[in-house]
Amino acid sequence: MTNAATLERYAPYALGVLRIVTALIFLSHGAQKLFGFPAMPAGGAMPEAFSFMWFGGALEFFGGLLLLAGLFTRWVAFVLSGEMAVAYWMFHAPQSFYPVLNGGDAAILYCFVFLYLVFAGPGAWSIDQAREGSRR
Repeated sequence: MTNAATLERYAPYALGVLRIVTALIFLSHGAQKLFGFPAMPAGGAMPEAFSFMWFGGALEFFGGLLLLAGLFTRWVAFVLSGEMAVAYWMFHAPQSFYPVLNGGDAAILYCFVFLYLVFAGPGAWSIDQAREGSRR
């Protein structure tokens, strides 16, 4: 049986993995909107440049890159959490009250993972952590 202290040693690494995996998946949504890669599903179209959806794609792609590197993690996560709240309430909630029916469950999950990163920080393997270590 593993005690909590043993598992707690690995918490910064688990947090780093959560940040990295979330960032990779999130930035792929932005890449799809900005660059058409990966290809849109049948019937899907890339948003017009400088439209609301295009700006969302830019936040997703460049915010995802910053989170991937762990640079300005708390600030970027705060902005992206807000973006996902707006995305949910503007585009998903009007379709149905239930997230499983309105397709907004990913937006909710991203919103709260990013909100967690605001408070928890970047975890292991981040530029923020390296910069903080060099200040000490």
